[in-house]
Order: sequence, then C-alpha cells, then structure tokens
Amino acid sequence: MPLVVQEAKEIADKFYVACRDVGFAYLANTGIPQDKVDTMFDLCAKFFHRPVALKQRAPHPPEGWKHRGYSGVGVEQVSQMVFDADELAKIRSQALDFKESFDFGNDSESARLQNVWPPEEDIPGFRQHAVGFFNACREFQTSKLLPALALGIPGVPEGLFHQYHQEADNVVRLLHYPAAPAESFLNGEKGRINAHTDAGTCTVLFQDDCGGLEVESPHEPGKFIPVPPIPGTVVFNIADFLTRWSNDTLKSTLHRVRVPSQRLEEGGIIKERFSIPVFIDADRDKTIDCLPGCFGPDRPKKYEPINAGQYINMRLNATY
Repeated sequence: MPLVVQEAKEIADKFYVACRDVGFAYLANTGIPQDKVDTMFDLCAKFFHRPVALKQRAPHPPEGWKHRGYSGVGVEQVSQMVFDADELAKIRSQALDFKESFDFGNDSESARLQNVWPPEEDIPGFRQHAVGFFNACREFQTSKLLPALALGIPGVPEGLFHQYHQEADNVVRLLHYPAAPAESFLNGEKGRINAHTDAGTCTVLFQDDCGGLEVESPHEPGKFIPVPPIPGTVVFNIADFLTRWSNDTLKSTLHRVRVPSQRLEEGGIIKERFSIPVFIDADRDKTIDCLPGCFGPDRPKKYEPINAGQYINMRLNATY
C-alpha cells in the first residue's frame, strides 16, 4: 500500500473510532481558507450588531422548517425529539434560547429553497462572501470529509456518501448569543441552547474564542464535557440521520451551549458568542437503507428504509 494511501487509511480509521465511540471530533487541515472563515465571522458580527429593523429586512419565512433568513432573539426554543403538540407548546412557553440566527444555503436557482438575503446596500459584500464560504465548506465536504468517513467505516464503498449528497442541500447558520448579566443565566431567566442532537447527516462547527459548547460524556450519561475552541480546527459531529443509516454504529451525541462556569463565577456581563454550524444533509429525494458493513446475521437491521426528506422534516418539526 503506497505511503500516502496508508496514511489516509490510518486517519480515516481514527476518525471512524471517534464517530463510533464519541460522535464528535476536532478536524484540522480542512482546506477551508482561514481568511474566508475570519471574514465570515466579521460579517456575522456586522450583521447582528445592526438595528433589529434592518435585520428583519431579511426575515425567516413563517414556516419553521424553511431555514433561511433572520430569526430574532427568543424566536426559537431547541428541544429534543418531542413530537406531542401539547408538550411542544409547554416547552415553547418556557424561557427561550437567548440567541439570534441567520440561515442560508445553496444559492443556485435550482436549489430546493431560495435564500433570503439582506439588501446589498445594508451590508455590502455579505451575500458574495457568504456564497463563497458555503462553497468552500461544500468543497471540504466532497473532497475530504465524506470520503474519509466512507474510508473509515468497514464495508462502505468509496463514493457511497457522495451519491446521496449531490444537491448541496446544506444549511449554514450564523449564530449570535448576545451579552447579558451573569445573574440572568444563573437564575434561569436566560439560556443559550438546551441539550439536543442534530437532525441530518453531520455538522461542522466553527466557533469563536468565547467557549460554551458542551458534549455529553460517552461514559457518564447526563455529564457534559466542555469542547473548547482550538485555533485552526473545526468541530465535527455525527447527526441522527447518519446514526440511523449506520444501524446505530455511529453515535449522534447530545450537546448544548452554556456560559462557561468560570465566566459565571466572575460575574458581571457575560460576553457575546458567535458560532457558525454547517448542517450537512442528504438529498431529500433519496431513500436510504442500512449501510453496508453495519448489519449481518448476528446484527439485524433495526430500521426500515426511509426517505431522507421525510426523516429530516419529521426531526425538524420536533426540534423547534
């Protein structure tokens, strides 16, 4: 085996173990230019620091599942796999997540959903750079991420994931957690994001230096471990659709965003936080069955085949 191929296989094997045992990993050398990342964070701050009236010139559609445009502070409340309407209403009546967001996706005319952009005169260059950032993340997905995932999972053919992710039906979410007094978090008046799993195939997260992401321990349910930002890396996690697709081989792990305990102890004003998750979803018209190598005579399939769009819409309706 050539050295380069051998090294790629070793990396893929380690990646697979992390996805199987933890569901999260730090990834370096993505090929996404750092200046694109830095500029996206700069524009993210510029967008959210504007008056609400200007932000609302790019409004989120009324349908909750149409992840495009701006959602204001307190509009969303993340829950975990709750389908009962009464229970969802009860959750939504509680203190809402203290955050605001802006969503965008594939900007081609043939995309499943059309983007909702702020007027160019409001924030010059925003759309152009956001599209470039989306495309850079998409290139990482197709050239490195999904091939490494396929290479690492025993029995999965090379290129299999690409067959199910041709439409670039991903969502980039710009997130802003505004500054607020520490006391408002300590007394439960405000929160950031409750514990949840993601709906689609996987997620790639860019975060600033504020911290606050926590992941449930694979060894101690209910215990959450900080995932501090590491310069030059992104945070990767498996999402629910891929867990089902892999017959529960790959782990979709609960995670949440809290104010770091050290900052709470210091009191005063808790600084704002910015993050940019990229949600990678399969093509909505594709139907998946259990991945090769994830079932056998001594390991029966747990799930029936399912259409990707049907599954993701069901999950999104139970999340927000």
